[in-house]
Amino acid sequence: MADEKEHGEEFKVVDRRLFGEDGKLREMENAERGQPAPAASPPPSGSLNRPPTAPSSREGPLGVHEETEPVFEAEADFEMLVSYLSTTAMFQLGLLPGPGGERISPDLANARRTIDLLGVLERKTCGNLTAEEAQLLDDVLADLRMGYVEMENRLAKKRK
Repeated sequence: MADEKEHGEEFKVVDRRLFGEDGKLREMENAERGQPAPAASPPPSGSLNRPPTAPSSREGPLGVHEETEPVFEAEADFEMLVSYLSTTAMFQLGLLPGPGGERISPDLANARRTIDLLGVLERKTCGNLTAEEAQLLDDVLADLRMGYVEMENRLAKKRK
């Protein structure tokens, strides 16, 4: 550390987390940085509107407290499974941006496998779902299949 001071190298730790330890949005810090406060995204539909518990904190390797993923209070259910698989397929189709907002290139082979898994789920649960669950699965499959065909056509046009 003495060598670093001699070379004039200093570092500054800036807390860029959007939420404070109490779980509330840190609006003053955003205003101070000249950034607008992030807009709240609309919650997903259905029973996934459950609020997560406050993010837990753990001490990382450098002694710095790191926030971990929020923990959902409710247990997994059918709607959560369909949502997880459909979101995965949307990422694989390149319809959703990556975690940093970067564009993800389509992976049609894996997208098709994920969509096919949802189809297997539909066949194997036929007659055992509520009307809402059956409608959700039907709607999700229709949207994903259309998205797959559209992406396949787009990529085919680019190759020509």
